[in-house]
Amino acid sequence: MTTTLALQPALPGLCPVTEAVEQLAMNGGVEERGAVYTRREVVDFILDLTGYIEEAPLTEYRLLEPSCGNGDFLIPAVNRLLAAAERDNKLTYSALEPAIRAIELHCATYEDTRSQVVHQLLNGGLDEKDAVRLCDAWLHQGDFLLAEIPNRFTHIVGNPPYVRQESIPDILMNEYRQRFRTIYDRADIYVPFIEHSLTLLEDGGKLGFICADRWMKNKYGKKLRELVAKHYNLSIYVDMVDTDAFHDEVSAYPAITVIERSQTATTRVYARPDVDARVLKRLATELTAKKLPSKSNVHEIEKAISGAEAWVLDSFEELALVRRLEALFPVLEDAGCKVGIGVATGADKAFIDDYEKLDVEPSRKLPLVMTRDILDGHIKWRGKGIVNPFGDNGKLVDLEEFPKLGTYLNDRKDQIAGRHIAEKNPRNWYRTIDRIYPALTYREKLLIPDIKGDACIVYEQGKLYPHHNLYYITSDEWDVHALQAVMRSGIARLFVGLYCTRMRGGYLRFQAQYLRKIRIPRWSDVNTGLRHRLTEYAETNDRHLLNEVVSDLYGLSSAELKLIEGKIAE
Repeated sequence: MTTTLALQPALPGLCPVTEAVEQLAMNGGVEERGAVYTRREVVDFILDLTGYIEEAPLTEYRLLEPSCGNGDFLIPAVNRLLAAAERDNKLTYSALEPAIRAIELHCATYEDTRSQVVHQLLNGGLDEKDAVRLCDAWLHQGDFLLAEIPNRFTHIVGNPPYVRQESIPDILMNEYRQRFRTIYDRADIYVPFIEHSLTLLEDGGKLGFICADRWMKNKYGKKLRELVAKHYNLSIYVDMVDTDAFHDEVSAYPAITVIERSQTATTRVYARPDVDARVLKRLATELTAKKLPSKSNVHEIEKAISGAEAWVLDSFEELALVRRLEALFPVLEDAGCKVGIGVATGADKAFIDDYEKLDVEPSRKLPLVMTRDILDGHIKWRGKGIVNPFGDNGKLVDLEEFPKLGTYLNDRKDQIAGRHIAEKNPRNWYRTIDRIYPALTYREKLLIPDIKGDACIVYEQGKLYPHHNLYYITSDEWDVHALQAVMRSGIARLFVGLYCTRMRGGYLRFQAQYLRKIRIPRWSDVNTGLRHRLTEYAETNDRHLLNEVVSDLYGLSSAELKLIEGKIAE
């Protein structure tokens, strides 16, 4: 019996959601659709990892490809199915019909892929009538995220679309949010693709995807990580960063994940294999073996995933050190420090100018430090300032009480009032996106640019307010110079490097969510001699000497010190 898919939401009358889907289906370009094409060697590798191999009884399996595109996964899967069916004398419509389902949103791409599959089935020995009937059963044009799919599948494979929320029509994005609980914060569309696919796995079923690895550590992947940890197991993880996994170069950091609907707790991990058919074939055999060979380069981790915590699937020696430090010391903010980010305005050209040129009351402007002011580890202020519409109580000031500020802002109202935040609350049209806390200006603090190859931690004595893309740390307990020494050491890079997602070129994201992971002793537990040494070496360029001082603070062994020195040398 042929099972059909309901590919549109059951909404009566003229449906704006359906209209949005049809627009994407007819007009979406490669970039809008997030179409990235996977090399054949990588496709075969993923099929092998999931156990969808010719030697298996493939006519008894049910495979889903939720975004089949030009057939990168579908065509090789069909090849394997036909070979297995011929071997088992099951090269018939009735035996093959339940075996595959594939969905594609873009109409022109769907038609092209359908033609390829018909041709492949004819070459495989089926007559034209059965080839067309099979394509009718197997291939469906529509939006996978809106599809009501009645079957469960033994295998789900593919490369889900990498599309940011901003590229999706609001009406459609709202529909997705109602359906999928893993759409959290700024989650890209591949996140609900994974969620929907996982719910379609039968017990023991396997999902093999290649996609961006951001969700495994970033804030927006929190709910998806939680879902996987609760009901599934990450059985295989292969880091594909800096490999030729795709036909075109992509900016995303890709990884292959095989997730099973099972409660086993072992994960096998491998990093950056050569994209060569023979190499990947041998690696797949090793990754799927019942027992790893004694000299295997594959790592095996027990309980690699837990709740919504970031997945740390590499740097095993560093991970062991971090886990030891996490057991001994509190996180940064529990040790009397505060981590924050500078102000975003939404209209920098209106709110920011040369400090002296800002024609507002003196209390309505603040000197502003920006990323470009930080050179060679020190601040060289270029004289910029920011208009401050907030009073000391944190509320917007009354413009009638500050006529110069009122004139300044009204002269730029077209720029300011057109922002999303202003349109949401027209009465407060002149507020910056982030609230400004003037007292922060006058506190000594550490400033940290977002993207760096190493920890750039700069001391600011308490004269400047930070702009966005600058994170800051203040402390009511720690001496800020001594804190600078710790943050500039290999300890800070160790924690951030382990938890953050890397950028191209090996750059790290020194964002608040990762800075807060750093463990540090309480200042009251640091003896007087070590306090003086930390303060003395806060800005030294002798990184080895700095690390030696900090290793005394943490009680690191010589091997652990070499470990963090090695991270700095990367």
